[in-house]
Amino acid sequence: MEQLDAGRTLFFEGDQAKHLFELVEGVLRIFKIMADGRRVITGFLYPGDLVGVSLRNHYLYSAEAVTPTRLRRFSRKAFEETVNGSPELRPQLLARLCDEMAAAQDQMVLLSCKNAEERLCSFLLQQLQRKREQDCSSNVVDLPMTRLDIADYLGLTIETVSRTMTKLTNKGIVGPAGRHSVCIIKVSTLAHLAGEGDEYHGSSSSVISLDNARRRH
Repeated sequence: MEQLDAGRTLFFEGDQAKHLFELVEGVLRIFKIMADGRRVITGFLYPGDLVGVSLRNHYLYSAEAVTPTRLRRFSRKAFEETVNGSPELRPQLLARLCDEMAAAQDQMVLLSCKNAEERLCSFLLQQLQRKREQDCSSNVVDLPMTRLDIADYLGLTIETVSRTMTKLTNKGIVGPAGRHSVCIIKVSTLAHLAGEGDEYHGSSSSVISLDNARRRH
């Protein structure tokens, strides 16, 4: 098991892809640097995600720790031999790669078709989906990344992210829940603003109401 402090780089885009990693604890950001020096964050990775999977001999992006992380390192050659010799692992790896492709397509839609408010709402919904896979009883999402990270992921300025978050807060759609956490108070409204249709219809609730329900029982 390896540890990586927050802000440290796991590998750089273009490095020889000799290893891949499984994220055990913490959050990573993956990004590319444009010719003019701008950083474009293409995704955030969480425990259970594979990092550095590439069909080429070099990494296609850089990976950096958002929080202190713990990872398992695998030799790419040994990993490929294991997958090739295991009928059980091949479909699992294919499913992971398909998930990455789907996420990339979602990101293309996010950046090409949505305005600033829709982008931020979509991002918050993504975080809520991930949280509910772990604990469906909470509408509090953790945002360990900085506002600049979110801006670079959504293709916005940090000022636009802050202004849009304040707007959502003033409307009572989201609320603060700690230094690096946000409570999604009106889930269906957030989904509507994100252009997600009725996917989240009827799921609006707040942590406060959930806590009150627990107290009544």
